[in-house]
Amino acid sequence: MIIIDDTLFDPIDLDINYFSGPQQEIINKMAYYPERYVYDDIKQFQFEIHVRSETVKAAKDLFESGVKFATFANSKCNEEYWNLTDMGAFELKEGIKPSTGIQDIFNNGEKYAFECATAMVITFYKALLESIDEQDFNRLFANLTLYDWHYDKDLGLITKAGNDFLPGDCIYFNNPDYNPATPEWQGENAIVLEDDLYFGHGIGIKTAEEMIEALNKRRRIGSLESAYLLSQTSRPNYKALSVYRKEIRLSHSINSFKMIIANIGNKNYIL
Repeated sequence: MIIIDDTLFDPIDLDINYFSGPQQEIINKMAYYPERYVYDDIKQFQFEIHVRSETVKAAKDLFESGVKFATFANSKCNEEYWNLTDMGAFELKEGIKPSTGIQDIFNNGEKYAFECATAMVITFYKALLESIDEQDFNRLFANLTLYDWHYDKDLGLITKAGNDFLPGDCIYFNNPDYNPATPEWQGENAIVLEDDLYFGHGIGIKTAEEMIEALNKRRRIGSLESAYLLSQTSRPNYKALSVYRKEIRLSHSINSFKMIIANIGNKNYIL
């Protein structure tokens, strides 16, 4: 359910046709999941919808960028912008803006290779780069390092139990009986897309069944224990990050919605 300014919000109060496909799916699922999605005001709500849709786009763009899957030992990066450590981490070079480093991954994907957790964090960073002022992005994520699930505290990733999977979330397919010769396939992090699809770096864009099938092919010989989707989600702290929302970008989105009026209780909010 969606609660804005202490008032239960129903999607029928919005002309949802003005929203993109992923945004429509996000709003509808939020409204009908038993999980409570609570916002102080309509702008916080809109910011999360915006970032989630940008996360979906970033995941698809990363898939199309030419980046390769690799273990930490075989990671590579564009050394014009990043230093590659012995552990396989990417450390932003001195004088390079975080926004420049993140954008280069999508512009020159063939120069990069990394594993799936790093791909998830990169996807979240790219979505935020498209959603907050670049100056704020560079200040918040200065001295950026990309490595596994290491991320800047300002990203504020929250992992919690539950099955309220929304487009833009990161979820995890566990492969408990993986082949010990390939420990990188003990599971697959994936971004939830729209239409029951998921992006997992190294496997691609698949349904949940196809993700599980791909992991089952990477089990130890003779194993009958299937991979499965964990009941948990990871997502940025949208409410904390919303104070940095890019007003120009969001205003552009607002105009594209043709000044929809959302009626919540006795209050009228103009988006």
